[in-house]
This record gives sequence, structure tokens and C-alpha cells, in this order.
Amino acid sequence: MADEQNPATATDAVTRKRPKPGERRIQILQALAAMLEQPGAERVTTAALAARLGVSEAALYRHFASKAQMFEGLIDFIETSVFGLLNQITDSPHSTPDKLRRMVTVLLQFAERNPGMVRVMVGDALVFENDRLQQRINLFFDKVEASLRQVMREAATGSTTPTVDAQVSASLLLSFVLGRLQRFARSGYKRSPLEHLEATFSIML
Repeated sequence: MADEQNPATATDAVTRKRPKPGERRIQILQALAAMLEQPGAERVTTAALAARLGVSEAALYRHFASKAQMFEGLIDFIETSVFGLLNQITDSPHSTPDKLRRMVTVLLQFAERNPGMVRVMVGDALVFENDRLQQRINLFFDKVEASLRQVMREAATGSTTPTVDAQVSASLLLSFVLGRLQRFARSGYKRSPLEHLEATFSIML
């Protein structure tokens, strides 16, 4: 009887250890992000990603139709994380300068905590990938700029050209954020995007 139960027990153990489809998708995205965190990393291939996870490339494609879809999963995470926080700030009762400080800080803090995502945000990881991925990142930053512009426009009551002023100021802030992200990535993640941030705010805002 004991011998007859052993195969079933072993099968049950293997089944329990096998991740659920949703869990495997998360593991794949986490591994991809971790590989992107390596300073000076080459283009991430599905072969290298599969090797890191200890699975076959075919196993990856059971969860994602293409590598582009994997990057889209990372972009989804970026959008959900960042806009969830930005929306909280824009809806808060804080003053306009305080909102802008918080919004910029949130963007740079996200980058510092997720260095692998920075290579996606600045486009380095997307150079040889599907063009629609870069378009999605461009749209992401367009939306960020729109959020900044909205906050500025709401407070520009004394200006004769509130829309233009808000557009110029939002563009300036976004350029600053993009510059900090680029520097963070180019430095191999050694130059913090939050460096001298309060001093910078005192000049810009």
C-alpha cells in the first residue's frame, strides 16, 4: 500500500510547487526587471530570460505571446504605480507648489526604487523592440506632463496667459525629471535622481 501511494504523493508535491499561471507571469516580469537593473546590460533576450528562470523559451510564450508583451507588462506596472500616486496628489488640498514638489518627488522616488524600470522609461531597453512600446512610453510622459499642467493651470488665476504659462512650466518640470532619469541610468544607478532635490525646488518653484 505504501509503495502504491508514493507516486501519487510525489505528483501532488510537484503540483503544489508548480506556480499558477498568474504567479508565473509575475515571476517572468520580475526576472525581466531584475535583468534590466544590471548596469550596462546588453539587450535582454528571451533565451537569457528563460535561463534565469530555469525554464524553456516555450514556457515563456505560454504566458506571453511575445517579448513585446512582456515589456508591455512592465509599462502597465509603471503606469498603474505612478498615476495612482499622482492622482492622489492632484486631488489633495495642498498648495500648487507643494503638489508639484510631491509629483516630481514621486516620479523620482519610483525611479530610484525600480532601477530596471528606468531603462524602460528612458527608452534604452526598447531600442531594438517593437515601436509601439516607445510610443506607449511617450504617451505615459505626455500624461505626466498633462497632470503637471493641470495643477499649474488651476493656480494661474492672476496670469493673462494661464494656459501658455502652465504649458511652459509643465514642460520645464518634465524635462528636469527626464534629465534626472537619464543621468541615473547613465551613471549605472550611482547618481541618485533625488540628489539636491530640495535645493533644486527652491530655484525652480
